[in-house]
Amino acid sequence: MRIGVLGTGNMADALATHWVRAGHDVVIGGRDVRKAERLATRLGGSAKPASPRAAAEFGQVVLAALPFGAGASVVRELRAVLDGKVLLDCSNPVGPGFRLLTQSGLSAAQRLAAAAPGTHVVKAFNLCHGDVWRMTPPVFDGRPLAVPVCGDDETALALVHQLVRQVGCEPVVGGGLERAGLLEATAALFIGLWVGEGADAQAVAPPLAYAAGPGHEESDETKGFFVRSS
Repeated sequence: MRIGVLGTGNMADALATHWVRAGHDVVIGGRDVRKAERLATRLGGSAKPASPRAAAEFGQVVLAALPFGAGASVVRELRAVLDGKVLLDCSNPVGPGFRLLTQSGLSAAQRLAAAAPGTHVVKAFNLCHGDVWRMTPPVFDGRPLAVPVCGDDETALALVHQLVRQVGCEPVVGGGLERAGLLEATAALFIGLWVGEGADAQAVAPPLAYAAGPGHEESDETKGFFVRSS
């Protein structure tokens, strides 16, 4: 697979490391040429440095490893060369006080889709720190890390699921792109718990067998989760 990477930071480094090891051809696109060169050298293998436009032109899948504030503008500039491609968004629109910056508006992923309407945007890899993605593989208590994935195009989702597995994780169907905002809100909550409160976010949810309550079999999948007003 040909993978273009927009960005030279922590997430670009962590994820591209796995994909180079898996044998993919990777081009690192950075506005700072020296940073792109340093990252490509560190990755080794097939990795090559380039401009953001060249990386976008190269990739069948393009990872947008960009800050929330810059992502849409960069993608808008590159929309012509991104047309028809898979655009993988791992950003988190989280601000001071662990505040979600997209409240009452489009999610970060939807903003990328609006900036480049011809792309197939997929949201994934946003719930963990870059150092977690550097693990080989991210396995905890014998279980591979699960990665929720949101998107609308089946072919794009299949490619991203493959890339998730090559990081050593298990993809989880998260629904369409309209649900990407839920992933971003989850990240804001988790980061606040981890960093702000020193709490274990994993302890928030019960095991799957108890999700509907101990000893209960619920129908219609949502029974017991919603309170409907009369």
